[in-house]
Amino acid sequence: MESGPSEILAQPLNRGTAPAIIYSLLHLREMDQEAIVAFFPSDHHFSDDEAFLGHMEAASRPEQVILLGIPPDSPEVEYGWIEPGAAVDDAAPVSSVFPVSRFWEKPPRKLAAELMARGCLWNSFIMVGSVNAFLNPVRHTLPGLLDAFESIGTPFSTESSETELRDLYSSIRPTSFSQDVMSARPRDLAVLCARGLGWSDLGEPGRVLSVLERKGVETEWGFKPCSRLGLNTVRRAGAG
Repeated sequence: MESGPSEILAQPLNRGTAPAIIYSLLHLREMDQEAIVAFFPSDHHFSDDEAFLGHMEAASRPEQVILLGIPPDSPEVEYGWIEPGAAVDDAAPVSSVFPVSRFWEKPPRKLAAELMARGCLWNSFIMVGSVNAFLNPVRHTLPGLLDAFESIGTPFSTESSETELRDLYSSIRPTSFSQDVMSARPRDLAVLCARGLGWSDLGEPGRVLSVLERKGVETEWGFKPCSRLGLNTVRRAGAG
């Protein structure tokens, strides 16, 4: 059986999240200029899939990019935070959308407590919007990088364009969509207050084990901090 075209875009090199997102947006624009696009971190967990899908539907607004903001239950220092243009409190309706005032990346605990008290939200980094809504802040913050990608032309799948793409990736510096686009252009973004999703960032072993424990999954693994290296390690319970 003959396989169809690949749905995976592979970057020639890792140059951060901004080139990856721009590359994918231009590829999607080639297929549908009115496409609604969503970006999902690969290491996040939601305990209520139905509620998550409902919030994603509510966030699908072609005119702007909307991020899912999670109401915090602790002054977490390892997460990014979103400060809405208006305070978010418990009385805010489900799926309320607010303008973004600014972003705070991994604040110290005292500041995290202040952000929590001000009604700020954890940044899930889940983003929804039209292709053009995503490209608009890129044009203002990284115009040279966007021009470089657009100069390759479309489609990207030809042999000559693949060579140009490799050359481009070899010449550009790493850039972050979060820091170099979102933080620099918060006025182009909005945040949806997403309640009741059971969200967890699984970027650390301890959070994975915590989710498994909440689900009632028994494991034979324990969690132990490794202070000498400043890392968290997972080891089998009872191991020496």
